[in-house]
Amino acid sequence: MVKAHDFEEILRAGRWFGGLARDFQGALLDAAAVRKLGKEERLFARGDAPNGLYGLVQGTIRVAGTSSGGVEVLLALVEPPMWFGEVSMLDGSPRTHDAVSGDESTLVHVPQALLEAILAREPRHWRDVAVLAATRLRIMYSMAEDAGQPIAVRLARRLVLSAERYGDWHDRSSRTVGVRQEQLAAMLSSSRQTVNQLLKRLEADGAIRLSYGQVEILDLDALRDAARPQG
Repeated sequence: MVKAHDFEEILRAGRWFGGLARDFQGALLDAAAVRKLGKEERLFARGDAPNGLYGLVQGTIRVAGTSSGGVEVLLALVEPPMWFGEVSMLDGSPRTHDAVSGDESTLVHVPQALLEAILAREPRHWRDVAVLAATRLRIMYSMAEDAGQPIAVRLARRLVLSAERYGDWHDRSSRTVGVRQEQLAAMLSSSRQTVNQLLKRLEADGAIRLSYGQVEILDLDALRDAARPQG
């Protein structure tokens, strides 16, 4: 039987989980259950009651909203070893967005009641959960500032964020970003055609290589240069 502790090495590669005290890491994994999702399977929906914290160890999870016209608005693409779900856990309010698997995915799930019991025993770890939420908030502020930048800059920025797992990998980066062009277009409120043209330009510059369903990072420094704000 697969247990959450089987994914300890993967999760420790992340800045947040890897930076926790070992006793808190162990307590989270002791309390966690392993959950598997099929492709395009919903993990939770906007309005659902909070049910704890998730750490992704395999696959991808789309965090999205829905426009007034019923179109999915992609906000973030969660990839291993990222943790998420902390906002509803902190305030006890319903989920603010939908979370759907992009591929067959595996997660460790720390249920709400068990997580609250851990934190009741060791209140000092509330700060760790708050740090996770604060990290997300910083990224949101940064992306909000990007709104005034040219789309080429915003695209490069999204690729860098994805390669660095939205800041969760502090000393490494992924060579591949598992995101489709239409997903990038949705993130940037642009057309797939425009995103394709810009990706082709980055490919011609040697920063990336395009393949089906993913972007391979060839030169992260060049991509970071392309992501620098203008003006």
